[in-house]
Amino acid sequence: MRKRVVITGLGVVAPNAIGTSEFSKAIQEGRSGITFQPDLADLKFSCQIGGIPPITEEIKHQYFSDLQLHQLNSSGVVYGVVAGIEAWQNAGLSVAGEEPDWDSGIVFGTGMLGVDKFREAIYKVDQGQVRRLGSTVVIQTMTSGVSAYLGGMLGCGNQLTANSSACATGTEALLMAYDRIVTGSAKRMLAGSCSDHGPYIWGGFDAMRVLPYKYNQSPKRASRPLSATASGFVPGSGAGALVLESLESALERNATIYAEVLGGHVNSGGQRNGGSMTAPNSMAVQRCIQKAVEQAGIQVSDIDVIDGHLTATMKDPDEVRGWVNALQRSGADFPYINSLKSMVGHCLSAAGSIESVAAVLELHQGFIYPSINAEDLHPDITAMIAPEKIPQQRIRKDINVVAKANFGFGDVNACVILTKFQP
Repeated sequence: MRKRVVITGLGVVAPNAIGTSEFSKAIQEGRSGITFQPDLADLKFSCQIGGIPPITEEIKHQYFSDLQLHQLNSSGVVYGVVAGIEAWQNAGLSVAGEEPDWDSGIVFGTGMLGVDKFREAIYKVDQGQVRRLGSTVVIQTMTSGVSAYLGGMLGCGNQLTANSSACATGTEALLMAYDRIVTGSAKRMLAGSCSDHGPYIWGGFDAMRVLPYKYNQSPKRASRPLSATASGFVPGSGAGALVLESLESALERNATIYAEVLGGHVNSGGQRNGGSMTAPNSMAVQRCIQKAVEQAGIQVSDIDVIDGHLTATMKDPDEVRGWVNALQRSGADFPYINSLKSMVGHCLSAAGSIESVAAVLELHQGFIYPSINAEDLHPDITAMIAPEKIPQQRIRKDINVVAKANFGFGDVNACVILTKFQP
């Protein structure tokens, strides 16, 4: 018998806020976390802005010892640990004692982890200083580094792993955790993803000319999903984390239930029919959405809000068209649609998890966050859906179903259906 799966814990490290409570306020207010980055200007980047979480030394010391911080070069590890521990504590879960918690596991994904540590290691190896690399170089650069850190800190004894699927990583991690619980292989899973920041990660995108360069003096206006003047995505970083749990376990613990995961789907377009390494196959996008709806056991008319991928590139109208075709809903009948990237930028491998936290907060607290900087909606988009379906200000509204999707490099897609919990 398949288990019902609910979300009982949330944690977030985002460019516009640290911690779930402050993050909820920020996204409701439409607060941008995108700022000018002097180091990018010094390195002659065309795009000199980005979204970097305001993590302080005080916050770091709540999670790491002085010795750990002395050797810790990976911002992604810091972000992942902070978000993961917050989600675990938010769920009211304790740290395992001498014996591992066999019922709890972790799926925590990333894209490129520890690039600064790699750079440091390369210089020391080239200079013949291998013995001075330190003892943490491996765990800071291996893809499963955050899962390993969190697994040891929490004492999880179930599956401990990491995934990497470009921009779809966070949503895929959530669905991997869901699959583990729905089959009874685990009682609870910590799911999330993180992304480092900085010139060594963002430089490749700047070279591809997919980042905006006209807003270096007005960074908060730069990320413009759904807008006619969108000119590229603003790079961001951070981490999101969610505790998924069987309904039986959550009720037994009398845990707060933020939302229920009804199901979802993951697929690839095979880089066919217009799909490529950097562009999605529209047929695969539509199939991913339709299969997610089917697997969740809902009707397309049940969807109240779409939390889109929507990166502020020329592909935004194509994404909206994919939703219109997949759901067979348009005009005023189309669900509300928004993009968190308008406030935090594109957090790459962390995008799906941070945006999933936002979607769960919408369901639990009864609001739809705005897509800022979309005052000049793209005409191709307004030809398909009613302009009022793209909120410019927060809407206070009870909503029941959110469809959350991300589409990543390599022509990979992930879509999850979340709903308000009904006993």
